[in-house]
Amino acid sequence: MELILEQITKQYGDKKVLQGIDFRFEKGKIYGLLGRNGAGKTTLFNCLSGETKMDGGKARLQEGSVVRELREEDIGYVYSLPILPDFLTGYEFMKFFMDINRDKLPKNQSIDAFFDMMRISEEDRHRLIKHYSHGMKNKLQMLLFMITKPPVILLDEPLTSFDVVVALEMKQLLREMKKDHILIFSTHILQLASDLCDELVILHNGKLSAVPPELLGSPEFEQTIIELLRDETGEAEDAIDQNT
Repeated sequence: MELILEQITKQYGDKKVLQGIDFRFEKGKIYGLLGRNGAGKTTLFNCLSGETKMDGGKARLQEGSVVRELREEDIGYVYSLPILPDFLTGYEFMKFFMDINRDKLPKNQSIDAFFDMMRISEEDRHRLIKHYSHGMKNKLQMLLFMITKPPVILLDEPLTSFDVVVALEMKQLLREMKKDHILIFSTHILQLASDLCDELVILHNGKLSAVPPELLGSPEFEQTIIELLRDETGEAEDAIDQNT
């Protein structure tokens, strides 16, 4: 399966954010999407998810010889700021979500089994979501896509809110999930991108370009990425974090 982007454009007023995005993403890989603040990473995710209407171009899914338009239900979007019903407990929300997605669930799969999978404690399951930490809310988001299994999952910097232990658990989960999904991971942390991702893609000047695979893990990796993201004045992007 492949996600095919063809000449996707988007602008706000006079600002051209996406200027003819062309790329192919394959199932079985975790892609790291790197770019400076304001480069358009979230805009691209919003266009793919259907939250923002693209001005031009198209996104398609190819499975074998069958090519079709990308649909909203094909996308799982892990927001950097989780959008969840704060007035429900985690358990109540999961029960509601599982009830309306019953046809997509494995037979006899219990709510507690999903919570166990994400190592969410019994106490936390029955707390109001409004009392969850940012990281806990992101874990709950991830549970939704383990239920519905959309072919494409977009992750907008979700691991930055986790502590070291949970982040390690989530990275392992993503590595296990990639065999069944196309995973695109937006981050500004170079070390995380190098450690987790199979391929890196840079969004710069409104276009996508692949980072040569031999750079991953090389001593020149960080400096090369920063050079690629320098602006016209030669000032390196301070939002790219080399050390975190």
